[in-house]
Amino acid sequence: MLKEFRDFIMTGNVIDLAVAVILAGAVGMVVTGFTNDIMMPIVGHFVGGVDFADLKIVLSEAELGLDGAVLEPENAIMWGKWVNAIINLIIVGFVLFLIVKAYNSTKKKEEPKPETPKGPTQEELLIEIRDELKRQNR
Repeated sequence: MLKEFRDFIMTGNVIDLAVAVILAGAVGMVVTGFTNDIMMPIVGHFVGGVDFADLKIVLSEAELGLDGAVLEPENAIMWGKWVNAIINLIIVGFVLFLIVKAYNSTKKKEEPKPETPKGPTQEELLIEIRDELKRQNR
């Protein structure tokens, strides 16, 4: 059983998948950083200096004690973070589109294979045999 597991793990597909998952995590961090640190400040600038991550609908305010400590945290719908996630998804989709497009352009286009001539049909072979037999009987 251990040998089968080792053979399974060492197949090319599993190793390719492992590399793809690791690279996807790294690309995800880069894209998230790009979105949060570069794109969102630009978008925020054009919409009046708003940081989407801070946008929320407060359902219930936080309760504070006399000393200023939070007794009960605020309950809010953080819709700005959701907007950030949508923008992040659009950027990731666009980056993946560009990667796939670049990959497809590097692939060698296959030339159409010339059609191999088909052999005679069964009827044509029978006709040839009949004609040959007629010719030999003369």
